[in-house]
Amino acid sequence: MDLTQVKLVVSDMDGTLLNDEGKVSPKFFDLFKQLQKHDVQFIAASGRQYYSIIHKLDAIKDEIIVVAENGGITIKKTEVLDTCTVDTETVHNLIKQMREIEDAHIVLCGKEQAYVESDHEPFIEIFQEYYTKFKRVPDLTEISDDHFFKIAVYSFGGSEETTYPIAKALEKEVKVKVSGEYWLDISHLDTDKGRALKILQDQLKVSKAETMVFGDYNNDLEMIQQADYSFAMQNAHPNVTKAANYTTKSNNEGGVEHILEQLIAAKEALLTK
Repeated sequence: MDLTQVKLVVSDMDGTLLNDEGKVSPKFFDLFKQLQKHDVQFIAASGRQYYSIIHKLDAIKDEIIVVAENGGITIKKTEVLDTCTVDTETVHNLIKQMREIEDAHIVLCGKEQAYVESDHEPFIEIFQEYYTKFKRVPDLTEISDDHFFKIAVYSFGGSEETTYPIAKALEKEVKVKVSGEYWLDISHLDTDKGRALKILQDQLKVSKAETMVFGDYNNDLEMIQQADYSFAMQNAHPNVTKAANYTTKSNNEGGVEHILEQLIAAKEALLTK
């Protein structure tokens, strides 16, 4: 595994860069500085809201590119590089359909903020970990003055068991992604992290052979295909482990940092030759 050619590192957040307590390790921030010295660009790619991602990565937010909402929006500093939205009528129809699912808690993900109508406090407590900027409203279908990236549906019964079996009937019209153990995302057919990454690779003139990607769940599958150095976390969904070219330690064991140390060592060794 020749890591000397890597110019771009892309990491998912939950279950990947974040540990199970939702924290980024201090070690990562130290390694990030070393990546910069070797002109390696870093991209955080997540199903999370943009504001939530930069909250977690506040110390480096102006030095990275952020792909948020599963590829719904890409931002560098304050510049929006790309968006992929769902029209308001479609969004409202989807909300009505998802309301039919028992124990489904719906989040409408807009550019300005997220919107939630559930008053179920155990859900709200979980929801606030992923959405930093949000508004509680009585009726999501009354919201129209925003640009919408996706609908996120949370089920305490599990996404693959509860929400996906019903939502998959919509897959010809919209993209339906199991993005976590309890989360399901519904977005525009073209929205995924892989599409967002391909656009950035073209802009940065970086090839798959120069790209390293880390992921753990099904919403990472498309971006894993965009990198020769694709790593599944030890805690990854079986689909991701199968799709990735390599594996690393779990998110709680610093799996991303473990490989970044190897990348930096390879770059350093190249300089001493």
